[in-house]
Amino acid sequence: RCSTARAFLNPVKNRSNLEIIVHALVEKVVVEGAKTIGVAISVKGAPCQYRLKSGGEVILSAGAIGSPQILQLSGIGSGALLQGLEIPVVKALPGVGANLQDHLQIRTVYEVNVPTLNEEINNLFRRMMIGVQYVLARTGPMSMGASQVCIFARSNEYVETPDIQYHFQPLSADKPGIEMHPFSGITLSVCQLRPESRGCIEIKSPNPRTYPAIYPNYLSADRDCQTAIDALKFTRRLVNTEALKPFIVGEHLPGPGVQTNDELLDSARNIAQTIYHPTSTCKMGADAMAVVNERLQVHGIEGLRVVDASVMPTITSGNTNAPTIMIAEKASDMIAEDKAKTS
Repeated sequence: RCSTARAFLNPVKNRSNLEIIVHALVEKVVVEGAKTIGVAISVKGAPCQYRLKSGGEVILSAGAIGSPQILQLSGIGSGALLQGLEIPVVKALPGVGANLQDHLQIRTVYEVNVPTLNEEINNLFRRMMIGVQYVLARTGPMSMGASQVCIFARSNEYVETPDIQYHFQPLSADKPGIEMHPFSGITLSVCQLRPESRGCIEIKSPNPRTYPAIYPNYLSADRDCQTAIDALKFTRRLVNTEALKPFIVGEHLPGPGVQTNDELLDSARNIAQTIYHPTSTCKMGADAMAVVNERLQVHGIEGLRVVDASVMPTITSGNTNAPTIMIAEKASDMIAEDKAKTS
């Protein structure tokens, strides 16, 4: 994987027609009537405003959390939400912040009888050597991706195509980013590819520095609950295969005592967390809940587009990084085409 900053921004950062502003906070898009005229930002706490040149437009690419937040701060969104916060309604679009979708990963952990990264990370000297190895040679554990194996599978025989995805990691912890388990452990993270649960993003204040409320509503749909149960059962069948069984010492999470469907669902709710794939909060379409049209232009607002994962009507059946880059590539073509038509 290559970051978009390295692939797209760094090669052109010295262009005379490009200005990159860092330490900046976008406060809102400035709209007069139904026309975008600029953007208000603060740089290191100092407010300023950039006005569009004639024929220009604002491209909002703040992600599935940030883009709806900025739109709502700009007066574009649910009328009831905005009025409740005393924000003047510029354009009532109830779909802004709605339709939030994400892949919820259930992180199962197994103790194994072979060394894993737990031993390396839990030992201070070895952990320091991992850092030295990466700095000097760009090799070793720090050069690895987060997951070494990816699996797409069907959670049960009744689904026609794969509906769950696994990420395998040769390490284990109760949660990412905290102390590794004291035993050799592996993590099998499984997520539902096409969740039916829907959440939302709502600002809590007109202050752009106030984080928005995020309501993911995971496992609120019956099918999602059943898929979580089936996924955990599938995981147990997977580790009991001829290839893996010789290395398994025991199940740590959710644990061998968890057996009934109710217990499995309860455990899934306790050990699951986001896999950081939020999408669809400014969805593309023509229905009442759509935010942008097929050219990613915000409905009813001239000179404003949204270009990020928030425009997906439905979450992709897998990782969202490459599809989001594809959206941006397609959008850049459309922006150039539309500009040429008006020139």
